[in-house]
Amino acid sequence: MRLGSTVALTIAGLAGAIAIAVLHAPVRAQNAPPPTWIVPELLTAAKAEGALTVYGSMNEAEALPFWKSFQDATGVQVNYVRSSDTQIMARVAIENRVRQRTWDLALTTTVTSFPHEYLAPYDPPEAKGLMDGARPSDQRWYGAYANYNAPAYNSKFVKPADLPKSYDDFAAHKDWAGKTAIVGTDAEWVAAMFSYYGEDRARTLIKNIAGTLNPVLTDGHLALARSVGSGEYWVALNNFLNLSSNVKMSGGQTDYWLLNPVALIFGAVGINVLAPHPNAAKLAENFVLSHEAQILITRKGRFPTRPEVPTNPPEIGALLKPMKIVPVVFDGTEHRKWQKAFNELFGRG
Repeated sequence: MRLGSTVALTIAGLAGAIAIAVLHAPVRAQNAPPPTWIVPELLTAAKAEGALTVYGSMNEAEALPFWKSFQDATGVQVNYVRSSDTQIMARVAIENRVRQRTWDLALTTTVTSFPHEYLAPYDPPEAKGLMDGARPSDQRWYGAYANYNAPAYNSKFVKPADLPKSYDDFAAHKDWAGKTAIVGTDAEWVAAMFSYYGEDRARTLIKNIAGTLNPVLTDGHLALARSVGSGEYWVALNNFLNLSSNVKMSGGQTDYWLLNPVALIFGAVGINVLAPHPNAAKLAENFVLSHEAQILITRKGRFPTRPEVPTNPPEIGALLKPMKIVPVVFDGTEHRKWQKAFNELFGRG
């Protein structure tokens, strides 16, 4: 089945992927002890299964070295299938409906919105080290990385002195009209604004911003970060902070600034209830939540969900500390409700 631009990549089977993975993979001494996330009985069972299929939205430059680290430590071949959040949701729904046993593990921001019956409960040992909110009681998903939301700007066209001090100030920047963008599925940001300001105040504020700036509604947070970095848009009204930071670290003419509220969305990991390789999936979930994997996640600027792992760059952790962080976790029904609110506020459909 092919949905949209979904691409399947077997780490062991692509020369280019191997080159990327080997370049970034950690080097382990020959006689070094096994990683702490290895559960011996699970490792034995996972090796017998021999493979693992992961659905994720993480770009290949990050995902292939990350999963090669797991593959090298376990001997379990990883097939990484990358697609957008919406395409993953659609694909998972179709495959579950026909009881198709295709994927084992999902790692993306929409896992928290999967119907509960799609995900197998499991309590991996490494989950005990996660931050508050990243370990729900039903054990069907866990926060693997933290997507903090913040506006961003192109440093060629916008000067730091002109940056809004609050979301109210955006409405004063008529010169940014048509040069501002936001991802058209940022329903979590709307929910955080309602939580922080109250419904009436937030509704008026967002309508004023939308009416003044006429923001372009884009598809995809990474694409938006790159577009701001290239100057296609001057300002992102909201985006994932780690992606803006990543584009900045890669040489893009972009930067970010923090405004209250800071919506927090978890990139989450969950196991398919129909997983063809259930033991490999459990071992992989434990790996994703481990200190070692969280260090790997931060190499490209993603933010960890283990408090002892520092952010990259380190100063972001200090900048976030005084901010009003609003975690947002939707189930499917709530997501539809807030997406409808987003569409109404931005005059979409």
